[in-house]
Amino acid sequence: MSQCDHVSPLRDSPQLPKSAEGDPVFPEPWAAEAFAMTVHLHQRGLFTWSEWAETLSAELHQPGRAIDGSDYFDCWVAALSHILASKGVADGETILSLQRSWQRAAEATPHGRPIELANDPLR
Repeated sequence: MSQCDHVSPLRDSPQLPKSAEGDPVFPEPWAAEAFAMTVHLHQRGLFTWSEWAETLSAELHQPGRAIDGSDYFDCWVAALSHILASKGVADGETILSLQRSWQRAAEATPHGRPIELANDPLR
């Protein structure tokens, strides 16, 4: 069995969102975007897949993480932030500032409208 054939026990977690067929799906659009950004940055050569796996694994094994995997994409984003900072692409404060700005934009955006960074009332 190759690594690609290995099915993680997290796949069967009742906390993970599933499609009608029972397959895991992204819980929110931002999770799919974080996944796509990671794949794109890997393809551009910013990091190897081994580096990514090591960084994500370290984040997943931090104390206080959800055993059921419900915070998997929070870990994904934290790992992506960490690797961007470690590679000198963006410093941690810039990443945190943008995360806060997106959060404010989301809170200020009327339901059903696209969330845009311009909606941040402090921008």
